[in-house]
Amino acid sequence: MEAIQKVTPDFIAAPITQGTMKDQPNCHFYLGQYLPIVDELVEPTSFCEQIARLHKNSVSPNNKYGFHTVTFNGDLPQKNDYSESWESFFAAGFRHMLAINTERAGPSEALEALVPAFFEKVIPRLLRPLEGNIKPSLVHGDMWCGNAGLNTLDDELVIFDPGCFYAHNEYELGNWRPERNKFSKAYFNAYHVHFPKASPEEDYEDRIVLYSIRFNLHAASLFPTVLGFRVSLIQDMKYLVEKYPEEFSSEIRN
Repeated sequence: MEAIQKVTPDFIAAPITQGTMKDQPNCHFYLGQYLPIVDELVEPTSFCEQIARLHKNSVSPNNKYGFHTVTFNGDLPQKNDYSESWESFFAAGFRHMLAINTERAGPSEALEALVPAFFEKVIPRLLRPLEGNIKPSLVHGDMWCGNAGLNTLDDELVIFDPGCFYAHNEYELGNWRPERNKFSKAYFNAYHVHFPKASPEEDYEDRIVLYSIRFNLHAASLFPTVLGFRVSLIQDMKYLVEKYPEEFSSEIRN
C-alpha cells in the first residue's frame, strides 16, 4: 500500500499502521483509512488512466523485477526475489504457485503433462522477446473489480488490497481477462490509450493469456474445491503449448 501511495497518493486507501499481535506472534494486522465505497463496477476511462499512471511513473529501486518483501494474493505468499529478467522472475513465481496449488488441490496429471513444454517453450517464446523493450512497473497484483471502487466522500476512484511487486505492466491486465472479474474489452482499450502495448505487439494477445493463467492458478489454489479454475488454466496452458511447440533460442539474463 505504501509503495502505491508514493506513486499515486490519491488512488489508494491510505495505510495507517501494521504489526504483529502481542499475544499471538503468528497473527498480524493491518490498519488502513476507512472510506465509504460504492459497490459497483468502476468506469474504465478514469480508472485505466490512473492504473497506467501507476505503471508508468513507478520506478523499481534497483531496476529489477520483484519486491523487497513477500506479498500475498489472498493468503498465497508470492515469490518476489529480485531478478534482472522478467522471464526469470515470472517463471520462478509461476513454479512457486504451482507447488502451492499441488499442495492445496492435489496433483493433476493433465496439468503436470503440460508443465515441461510450458516452461521450456511457451514462457521463453512469449517473454524473452520483451527483454530490452519493457521496464519494471509497480503493479497492484490483484486488480479485479472487487478491489476498486468509488469513494463517496469525494467521488474519487480508489484501489485497495494489493499484492504488489515490480513486473511487466501488462501482467496487471492478465487478471482482467477472466469474465468473472468483469473487465470488458473497453478497459483494455482505455488502458492502452495511456500505455501502449509492448513490442512485439503481435504477441500481445497470447501474453495476456499467459498472464491470466497465473491468476487462474491463484484462484485454483485459493478455492481448490471449485474445479473450474483448474480446468480453465489447463485449457489455456494447452492452447499455448500447442501453438508454440518449438524451442526458442536466445540468451536469458538471470
